[in-house]
Amino acid sequence: MATGISLHIGLNKVDPAQYGGWDGELVACEQDAHDMARLARAAGFGDTTLLTPDGTVDNVTKELRKAAKRLKSGDIMLFTYSGHGGQVPDAEGSDDERDEFDETLVLFDRQFLDDELHREFGRFAEGVRIAALLDCCHSGSGIEVRDVLTPEAMQEQFQTRDPDEIENASRLMPVAKQVEIYQRDQQFFQEIQRGLGDKQARNDGVNALLISACQDNQLASDGPVNGAFTGTLLDVWDNGAFRGGYRAFHRDILERMPATQSPNFYVTGRPDDRFLEERPFTV
Repeated sequence: MATGISLHIGLNKVDPAQYGGWDGELVACEQDAHDMARLARAAGFGDTTLLTPDGTVDNVTKELRKAAKRLKSGDIMLFTYSGHGGQVPDAEGSDDERDEFDETLVLFDRQFLDDELHREFGRFAEGVRIAALLDCCHSGSGIEVRDVLTPEAMQEQFQTRDPDEIENASRLMPVAKQVEIYQRDQQFFQEIQRGLGDKQARNDGVNALLISACQDNQLASDGPVNGAFTGTLLDVWDNGAFRGGYRAFHRDILERMPATQSPNFYVTGRPDDRFLEERPFTV
């Protein structure tokens, strides 16, 4: 009998003391986490939900490490995140990343590098199925951010030249704030990146699938109840009426989204084909 563990993170704000006075207020992220936890429970997962002040780096890593100790081959880990996304320069300067940027999850106390997330995924036993759902900007690969989102591209997506309107409507950590925080914490981030070693070797050792809210060079929209991606995902899932595998699930979500926000299907390592073909959220 397989075991399923799920972790759901939703941040409607971040700690302004840690982000230079910016609180990153959003509307729907906590509701996203509640709804994904409800879906997971109905599918047979044990679930943990971390909301706004509890969505810290220590709490996220603690829950992932607890799950990694418990799960064995054939079990499944479901990880969902709703909040802001950001980018920091990749200190390693990887040849496989044209823009040399790492994606971040903007947690309550600091940005959590994609390198760090996949280090935690790498702690799981071989054969554990890992599925991640990220409802944030820059989430197309979850590992390698290939295209920097320019101000022009942001304006085109949101049909406005008002940066405040773009930032209020999307789950983008403001670019100016990203630069400010990186300049302040550059040495800290670089030490983490270098300490994690070769990026490609790490990625090859983690077998996981990701369905993201958008491509690497797109923004993810917030909403009055759910984020655009999470709300569409829930509609497609239809309280468990959906039939089909993860690829079909992604395709049906994609078909219902606007062209400016195109959810991505991404795998790292070599997940078992049977996992990719099984009905989503199967324990």
